[in-house]
Amino acid sequence: MLKIALLGAGHLGKIHLKCLLATSCWEVVGFYDPDDRNAAAAETQYGVKRFKRLAQLIEAVDAVDIVTPTPAHYRMAAQAIRAGKHVFIEKPVTQTVAEGKRLLALAEQFNVKVQVGHVERFNPAFLALKNTTLRPMFIEAHRLAAFQPRGTEVSVVLDLMIHDLDLVLHLVGAPVKKVSASGVAVLSHTPDIANARLEFANGAVANLTASRISMKQMRKMRLFQPDHYLSLDFLDKNAQIVRLFAQDAPDLPPTDQLMEFDTQAGKKWLQLQMPEAAPVNAIQMELESFYEAIATDAQPVVTLQDGLNALTVAHRILKEIERSLLMHAAG
Repeated sequence: MLKIALLGAGHLGKIHLKCLLATSCWEVVGFYDPDDRNAAAAETQYGVKRFKRLAQLIEAVDAVDIVTPTPAHYRMAAQAIRAGKHVFIEKPVTQTVAEGKRLLALAEQFNVKVQVGHVERFNPAFLALKNTTLRPMFIEAHRLAAFQPRGTEVSVVLDLMIHDLDLVLHLVGAPVKKVSASGVAVLSHTPDIANARLEFANGAVANLTASRISMKQMRKMRLFQPDHYLSLDFLDKNAQIVRLFAQDAPDLPPTDQLMEFDTQAGKKWLQLQMPEAAPVNAIQMELESFYEAIATDAQPVVTLQDGLNALTVAHRILKEIERSLLMHAAG
């Protein structure tokens, strides 16, 4: 069992605290939060000690779990890394790309593990595809949520779309060649709705939409690749796979499991699969995987470089949004 501290006891921080307490691998030594109201609520609800001095808490543990507002990520992570502590840090990894690069250099210098909280990697819908070869050439994602004042210190690109950016970069595995984007601020001072089109060096394309002013929630992604169409619902935590077989395919399943239809290329067979999505707590699972990375000296599932890659593309999108808004104003 390793000792861990929670930094930030707000809404998401309390969820992390509950998940940490539910694991058998972490001993929660205490938490840090400068907000007295948040701190009192966490102490009362979970019976975990509040530390008023961050340095004292960092000294007492092996690792920290940073769930503070994004602007504080770099400062707290850097302090923990310099003390030789492993770091789990919520997304977006830092507020700026420059901060992310400095954090990467620090982590290498002090030889600590850093995992970024891109939790959709642990969503049952995504895990259900673990036995499927994924090589998508077109991806479409919609991530819609109702407006909440919490989180508006960053744009919807850094708040919501970054989940899908991490997944897309992970799935495609090729450099981003071109970014096109548009967005608008409606209820806050940063974009509340955004659309981005990413073109990759291998020819793949991703079209991503994120909104935090929607009347309904949606977290869906569709993947298109040769002879496959895959649909993931991160909200309902399920996945569907539609696979196309040629009539003479060597791996053709029994035809009573298939749907037959004619195409210009001849007869094809269509198979619909709904792979089992195990009911897991994604946040608890990612925190347990962080422990495993430390205990076995393995690479975290979502590395600091992964988090920096997603952040870098997110900022490219924000620059494109700003450029398109300036062009519109000038026109």
